[in-house]
Amino acid sequence: MALTSNPTAFDRPSRRRFLRDFGSLASAGAFLAPWITPLAGCVSSHGASVPEVVWGQRGLSQGRLLKPRAIAIDPDDCLYIVDTTGRVQVFDADGNYLRGWKMPETEYGRPTGLSICRRPDLSLWLLVADTHYYRMLAYDLSGNLLAEERIGGIAGHGPGEFAFVTDAVCDSQGNFYIGEYGDSDRLQLFDPTGRFVCQWGGTGTGDGQFIRPQGLVIDARDRLWVADACNHRIQRFDLSQTPPSHLDTLGGQGTGLGQFRYPYDLAIARDGTAIICEYGNQRLQRIDDQGRGIACWGAPGDSPGQLRQPWGVVIDSENRIHVLDSNNHRVQRLQMFG
Repeated sequence: MALTSNPTAFDRPSRRRFLRDFGSLASAGAFLAPWITPLAGCVSSHGASVPEVVWGQRGLSQGRLLKPRAIAIDPDDCLYIVDTTGRVQVFDADGNYLRGWKMPETEYGRPTGLSICRRPDLSLWLLVADTHYYRMLAYDLSGNLLAEERIGGIAGHGPGEFAFVTDAVCDSQGNFYIGEYGDSDRLQLFDPTGRFVCQWGGTGTGDGQFIRPQGLVIDARDRLWVADACNHRIQRFDLSQTPPSHLDTLGGQGTGLGQFRYPYDLAIARDGTAIICEYGNQRLQRIDDQGRGIACWGAPGDSPGQLRQPWGVVIDSENRIHVLDSNNHRVQRLQMFG
């Protein structure tokens, strides 16, 4: 599955055009108006502003975090977190450090997507969207790099080539779905051996098009949910067809229930509702299967129950939510709300 790496080949001026056209998302919080809790149009459940646990501290040493960018959770509720140092660190559900390792290359940038993948042989892998190296890397859960399982590594627009990889997930058959942004706002599908199957998308605002497909999740009904971040919406696709067919589009830009502002990640609860992590609105929102907003949690700030540019969210086996409070360099855990 491995392809030759060429990390300098991507058209960097195109990336600058992207950032010029849509704004540097790293500063999205700079133009947000002040908020109070609950946010306008949102209904908070009783006590939802108070998290169960807040843990993490800014730093470079073991167990500390520096602007964490992605989170994944395994069946034992261990949390895998990558930050802007290029470290993958593993914690238990209470924030106790368990183990960690460093990405093989970090000079050009650090990963922005993680997911746990159950393979057809029932082994578990951690899939890493190695964003600025145009590839997906796979690790076992002990942190051993599975070098032969790499997909990508060549910058470009052809099959099996990538722009900036955002996320990677696998379905129940072991197929891989990999998102990318930049000049190639698209998704690519690979079979369990890493062979290219098809691609779809492209930069735009129509159904099936994307502007930064940042977060990917496959639900129990084999639907792919895509956090179409800069279109401020969620798109869903039917994976029973090749290429996957567009099912529906949820949301649109705004601050009310059922609206989003830069949704970066999402997680599906056991009851079929979804938790959307909104970088721009600096909150979590729970929606039903039709995209109707149920409740919101969070507001900009540094106190427990407040968020600074959150990047990721997962739900554990006890139906608790863990959110990456990225620019506060911490994780908050809360009960399901709404």
